[in-house]
Amino acid sequence: MKEMKSQSPHTSRRAFLGAATAAAAAPAIIPSSVLGAQAPSNQLTFAALGVGNRGAGISKGYFAGLKDVRVVAAADCWKSRRERFAAEIDEMEGGRVCTPYADYREVLARDDIDGVIIGTPDHWHVPLAILAAQAGKHMYVEKPLGTSMKLAWRLRDEIRRSGVKFLYGTQQRSQPHFRRACELVLNGYIGEITRVEAWSPDMSTQYGVPHNPPYGSTMEAPVPDDLNYDMWLGPAPMKPYTVDRCVRGGQWHIYDYALGFIAGWGAHPLDIAQWGLQRDHTSPVRYEGTGHQPPRGALWDTTESWDMTCTYAGGLPMRFMDCRVAKPLVREYHYTFRNHGTTFHGTEGWISVDRNALYSSGRNQYTKIELKNGDTRLHASDHPGRDLVQAIRTGGETVCPIEAAIRSDTISHLTDIVARTGRSIEWDPEREKIIGDPEAEKFLDRPMRTPWTV
Repeated sequence: MKEMKSQSPHTSRRAFLGAATAAAAAPAIIPSSVLGAQAPSNQLTFAALGVGNRGAGISKGYFAGLKDVRVVAAADCWKSRRERFAAEIDEMEGGRVCTPYADYREVLARDDIDGVIIGTPDHWHVPLAILAAQAGKHMYVEKPLGTSMKLAWRLRDEIRRSGVKFLYGTQQRSQPHFRRACELVLNGYIGEITRVEAWSPDMSTQYGVPHNPPYGSTMEAPVPDDLNYDMWLGPAPMKPYTVDRCVRGGQWHIYDYALGFIAGWGAHPLDIAQWGLQRDHTSPVRYEGTGHQPPRGALWDTTESWDMTCTYAGGLPMRFMDCRVAKPLVREYHYTFRNHGTTFHGTEGWISVDRNALYSSGRNQYTKIELKNGDTRLHASDHPGRDLVQAIRTGGETVCPIEAAIRSDTISHLTDIVARTGRSIEWDPEREKIIGDPEAEKFLDRPMRTPWTV
C-alpha cells in the first residue's frame, strides 16, 4: 500500500483555530454559546477512525451533535460499518457531509480536517494517534492507550512537538459527581487519605455475551467479505481469523490487541483515583499481588482476574481489583456495590463514586458538604467533545491530557506484568523504568508487524 506522506503539523487554518498565543489574549473564534448557530467557516471538522459500536457511539454522541463541529470522514476496516456510519451522519446533517474511507491514511492526508476521533480496537489507538499528531490533527483517543508503553511515550513526544490537543476517552472526568468526589477528597473533607480501592469488571463479565463460549472460539473461519483483515490486524501478529477474534469480545481480551479489562475497564476507576489524589504527574512505585490467566491455548488470553496493591511514594496504598475480588471487601463498608468504582478512605471517613452516584460514610454526610470559596477546584467539563473543542479554540488544556493518560495506563501495564510474571515490581516514575528486572521491562514494548510500523 502507498505510504502516507508526513503532513505539516500546522496549516494557516489550523493555526487560526488553535494557536495558543493568540487565544491567550482573545479567542480567535467566538464560542458557540455566544453565537448560537455556527457559520460553516467557524466550524471544526473531525474524522472518525474506527466506527464500530463504540467508535460510532462516541463520534455521534460527543462530536456530531455539537453545533460548531462536523464529522466529515469515517475510516474503518469494515466496509459495512464505515458506509453505515457515513449515512447516519448525512442523515443527522440533512445532506451529504461524511465520506467513508477504506484507508485511514487518506483521511490523515486531508488538510481540511482539524481533529480525529480514535475509536478503534486498542492496539491501533496509539499508532493512529502518533500519525495524527504528525499530521497536525487534534485528537480524542479512546481508553486504554494501548499495548505498548514505549509507544505511548513516543506519542507524548509527538503531541508536545506538534502542539495538538489530546483528550483521553475516560469520560468520567466529565461527569459532575466524579469531579465533586475528587474535590471533596483533595480538599481534606475526609481527613488524610489512608488507602484507596479501585475495581472494575473482569473477563468473566463477558462470558456468554452475547452468545460466545468462555474464552472464544479458536476454530479458523473465512474472513468476512467486507473486512480488510490485514489492516485490522495492523501492527499485531498475523493470526488465522476466527469468529471471535475481531468481534464479540476478542478485540478486548486477546493479548495481541489489548491488555484486557485490567486496562480497558480498569482505566476508569484508576483515572479517578489518580485525579482525586492529584497524581496525574506520577504513578505508584511498588506493585505486588496476584492475577489469573485463561487456560493455555485459549483465544482470549489477557489477564482474567487480578488483585494488586499499588503503593505510591510515601507509602499510600491503592488496592486495584477485579469486581469478583472487590465484592466481599467493598460490601463490608459500602451499602451499594456495583461492578466498578473508586473509594477513598480517610482518617475521618470514606467517599466512593461510580457511574451511578457519589456515596460516603455517615449516612452520606460528606456528599452534602458545600465546597468553600477557597477550596481547590478541578477542571470543570460536563461534555467530553465540548471540552476538546474548547481546548482547541482557546489553546488551553483538556480535562484528561496525555500525561494523565500515560500515568494512569502505567498502573494497568505494571499490574498486568505482575499478574503474568508472578513477581513484584519496583517502578521509578521519574525515569519511567522498572527497577532491577530487565525481563519484566520487556513487557512495556511490543514489536510492530511490517508494514504497519510508525
